[in-house]
Amino acid sequence: MNNQEIIDVFERQKKYFSEGGTLDVSERKRRLTALRDAVEKYSDLIAEALKSDLGKSPSESYMCETGLSLSEINYQIKHIKKFTKRQKVTTPMAQWIATSFRYPSPYGTVLVMSPWNYPILLSLDPLAEAIAAGNTVILKPSAYSPASSAVLKKIISEVLPEEVAAVIEGGREQNKILLDLDFDYIFFTGSKTVGRQVYEKAASRLTPVTLELGGKSPCIVDKTANISLAARRIVFGKYLNCGQTCVAPDYVLCHGSVKEAFIEEVKKQIVTQYGKDPLANADYGRIVSRKHFERVAGLIDRNKVVFGGQTDEEGLRIAPTVMDGVTYGDKVMGEEIFGPIMPIMTFESLEEVIKKVNEGESPLAAYYFSSDKKSIEKFLSELRFGGGCINDVLIHLATSYMPFGGFGESGLGSYHGKTGFDTFTHYKSVIDKKTITDLPMRYQPYSKFYDFLIRLFVR
Repeated sequence: MNNQEIIDVFERQKKYFSEGGTLDVSERKRRLTALRDAVEKYSDLIAEALKSDLGKSPSESYMCETGLSLSEINYQIKHIKKFTKRQKVTTPMAQWIATSFRYPSPYGTVLVMSPWNYPILLSLDPLAEAIAAGNTVILKPSAYSPASSAVLKKIISEVLPEEVAAVIEGGREQNKILLDLDFDYIFFTGSKTVGRQVYEKAASRLTPVTLELGGKSPCIVDKTANISLAARRIVFGKYLNCGQTCVAPDYVLCHGSVKEAFIEEVKKQIVTQYGKDPLANADYGRIVSRKHFERVAGLIDRNKVVFGGQTDEEGLRIAPTVMDGVTYGDKVMGEEIFGPIMPIMTFESLEEVIKKVNEGESPLAAYYFSSDKKSIEKFLSELRFGGGCINDVLIHLATSYMPFGGFGESGLGSYHGKTGFDTFTHYKSVIDKKTITDLPMRYQPYSKFYDFLIRLFVR
């Protein structure tokens, strides 16, 4: 779309919202049901698009994108009636006789900007939540995943009128046009660099935002961990989608006493899960673009590679790679990897790990493999991070029953399930004061008796 076409869509959505077109809850539910049915109908087409954009297998596409999207849409359908009801709260004695409640209201016209690494899931989740909350939505997928963007446009345009939800394809030019418009809310998932630009644009209009960013998420393996199981789960989480996952274990901190055993188990698991030649595995994905391939490949220190390291420049593929003897001064530790490289460092005490991680930017996720309850509690209470797992990785993302979001540099706000509905909702705090009586002590002229009553009720 050109500049004027984008503006026209935006203005139609603004007009539709101002006329109350999204307020009927039964109509919101009908739209979500139609969206769910269309996602199911075109699940094979979604898998083809994800294969084209990222080399994902059909199994991975459903498990990590289509299935999770359907789960979130179904959650909103199931709970929308409850979520949209006014929420009664306690009324203080000083405001007797009255009823107090929070009244959920949609923000208006929302911009959702989604990334390329999980282009279906990270588009449909916030889209469904925004529609459930009664907003109109303009969805701007990433230009790096064009096939997925096309499928999203096909699905959404087939079941939702453009004044309710519209997909804008394109790149930086379209992003610029959209960010210059006066949206009522902006939801962005992507890099910190672009996230800062979005935040600056939103701040100029005092537009509320959610920023889902990233960071170097640590994975800690202590000496009490089940090493074989830890290796199995970490290999899965690290190399899923070729490492292009915002909550992937970025690097591993392994207790020195179990490091060698852990590395051997990691090697075994890579072979078990991806085969002796992962680059020949049709179910192993690829890096999204040449630019990203060159950046990730440039992080590999051949002198520290203990497994993998093979690359296929033509196919934009990098084999699952393990690096040992890594230090914080290495290039691979200078940025979020977002690729299939596992740097391994050692530690001797949890205190030193917590101190080092907390000195840097707060990560989006953190993972701790241990069977020591005191150490687990210390990890939870003292380490600063967005969310994470004990004795597993990634799975805290795959639920509608907990909020997902960053902390500090890794993001602002959260979503999923009820929290997702709340993200796209403004709650009006309202007191409905009854007219059968009117307490006199707040009015002048004041008196000692009224002062006594005020002190009795207001404390």
